[in-house]
Order: sequence, then C-alpha cells, then structure tokens
Amino acid sequence: MQCVILAAGEGKRMRPLTVTRPKVMLPLVNRPMLEHLILATRDAGIPEILLVTGYMESAIRNHFGDGRGFGVGIEYVVQRHQRGTADALNKAREWLCGDFLLMNGDMVLTAPDIRKILAAGPCCMGISPSDHPEDYGVVRVEGEKVTGLKEKTGQPEGNLVNAGIYHLNQDFLELVDRIGISPRGELEITDALSILIAEGGLRALMLDSWTDVGYPWDLLQAHETMMRSLHSDVQGSVEEGVVLRGPVSVGQGSVIRAGTYIEGPCCIGRDCRIGPHAYIRGSTAIGDGCHIGHATEVKNSIIMSGTNLPHFNYLGDSVVGSGCNFGAGTKVANLRHDGAEVRVQGISTKRRKLGAIVGDKVLLGINCSVNVGAVIGCGVQAGPNARVDGYIADGAKVR
Repeated sequence: MQCVILAAGEGKRMRPLTVTRPKVMLPLVNRPMLEHLILATRDAGIPEILLVTGYMESAIRNHFGDGRGFGVGIEYVVQRHQRGTADALNKAREWLCGDFLLMNGDMVLTAPDIRKILAAGPCCMGISPSDHPEDYGVVRVEGEKVTGLKEKTGQPEGNLVNAGIYHLNQDFLELVDRIGISPRGELEITDALSILIAEGGLRALMLDSWTDVGYPWDLLQAHETMMRSLHSDVQGSVEEGVVLRGPVSVGQGSVIRAGTYIEGPCCIGRDCRIGPHAYIRGSTAIGDGCHIGHATEVKNSIIMSGTNLPHFNYLGDSVVGSGCNFGAGTKVANLRHDGAEVRVQGISTKRRKLGAIVGDKVLLGINCSVNVGAVIGCGVQAGPNARVDGYIADGAKVR
C-alpha cells in the first residue's frame, strides 16, 4: 500500500504563521503537524509515502529527508503551481502502482482511523461531523453509500463533511482525466469524486478522531486534543523548589528554575530557560530555545522556537511564532468583557477565549496591551505602552 500526502499549499488563511513556513510545518506538541500524520500513517502499516510539496518545499525536505529517521520511506514530487488537488494527484501518477491512500497534509488523524479506511478497501472516503459544515464539502450518505458531495455552501444540507482522506485505486485516475477546470480555476479531486458518486461507487466511513486545521485558532483546538495523551518525560534540569503537576515534558538542555509552577499537560522543548517564579498552565507547548522568565504566566498557548517572554508577562490562548520578544509588563487579553465568542476580521472563531495570533520576529515594547483576537504580522514592532488591536500587517510599527 502506498500513501500520497498533499502538502504543497501555503495555507493563506493561516497567515501570518505561514509567511515563513508551509502550513503543514506548523507545530503541534512541538512537532510539525505533518510529522504527526506521517507517524500515524507508519503506525497504520504503510511504509511508503509520497509527499506532494510546493510552497517552501525545502522546509519539508530538510525536516523529513528520506524518511528513515521516522521509520518510513519518503519520496517527493513538486507541484510548482497550486492548481488544485487533482493536479497534485496527477503529479504522483508515475509513482503509483496499485491501490493507494490519499490524504490532505493539514489535518490531525490517528492510526486507528487510517487502518479503518485501509480495511474498507477502495473506493471510500473518511467523513466526520462538524459544527461548521459550511467551511467544508458536505457529504450526503445512505448507510455507507455516498449519494452527494457539495463543496462549501452557505446552506449546508447536514453536518457530515469530507475529512480529506481517501482509499482509491487506479481506476479513479481515469476519472481524474475526465474532469475540467472548476469555477475556482482548479482541477479538484471532488469533481472526480462526484463522477464516482453518480456511478454509485463511493462509500463513506465515519472517523473517530479527525481534526481539521483551517485557521490559526484551530491549532489551539487540535493542540488541546493532542496534549491529552502527553506523558511526563523530564530530560532537562529542574531546580529545587519547582512544582510539576500532571504530565510535563522537558527537553534536553532546558532549565526550570526555582519557584516555577507548571501544570500539565505541558511540553517544553530543548535549551529553554523557564523561571524563576514562572507559572505555566495546562495545554501549553514551548518550542526550543525559549525563555519564559520571572513572574510570567502562560496558559493554553503554542510558543514557537526562540521566543522570549522574560518578565511580568501574561499570555493566554494564543499562538506565537518564532523569534519574538515581549517587553516587560506586556499582557495579552484573551476574554471579551461580554463573554461573547471572539471574531477575527469578521470571522467567528467559535472560541470564547482567544488571545493573539503572532507572526515571527515580533517585538513588543514594555507594558504593551494586546487585545482579544489580535493578529500581529511578522516583523511588527510595537513601542512602549502601545495598544495592539485588530489586524496588524507584516512589518508595521505601532506607537
């Protein structure tokens, strides 16, 4: 069995986090989301993987190499121009020689669900219920038989959505040859699936653990789910007077200084400096080489490598890129006064608590106030006492 993983897209809805990295390389529990998917595929018994890459492909190749370090064999094909999912599949044709698994690279899925799809045989697709089906392709089913598939619509006919995993065969490639350019100007897998549905040849299987990552705040939901399976593993140094409650992972070379209180699940990377007197709350992941310093509190957040929150900071329910620095006293709000769900640029996040989405190399001066749902672009600089609110473009200066 072979597996094709589509990993060519930028993920424009994930900006500013994808300005400097492909979407599939965004971290969950301190590993790229694509790594979690590859490991799940390996654990499901598939030894050969083809990655269809494109946007910033070198970041993917440099991390995964030939796959031997991850227990699989990985090959690559490049989709230079993102012309749709069917176009991406066409790039893989020469590699495919039988039944195959096709998956989107920007989702979280477990090995048992992959095994379920494999056991079903071709042709089938994974589906999952969603509380916002209008953002996906909505699937109609009768028993296991798929009777309809309608791409993103404002009035979805149900809540079952296309999860982006398929068990297909060589005959499906002939259907791909029959489709044309979609209204969005792309060659789309769903058009070939529609032909298969019309011929009565597609089945659906309900997945148990699927999580899609479409917007930056979706990282937090996926992260919260995955952190539940974290196990304690302390490889760094923990000084006397530190309290660790629940599962806490600390990487090699990291130092947790006296007076620090950490509530698991919490994942801390390599070569970090935590404390003294820091408070880190559950579902937080801190990347390699970070500094979380004196009297700083972090809760339910993803902090990428090389970022510093060194003194008297508060960060909650946020995603922060690499190489950022928060000046002393800078705080990030994460709850509206009226308790309503947070909206970002008019889009409902379906979250009551959301702090900020922060790109790479952001510098916030002392005593900055960052409002609920702020999106801060890469390289933004905010002066002392600045109020940061709404959408801040890459490279902007806030006074």
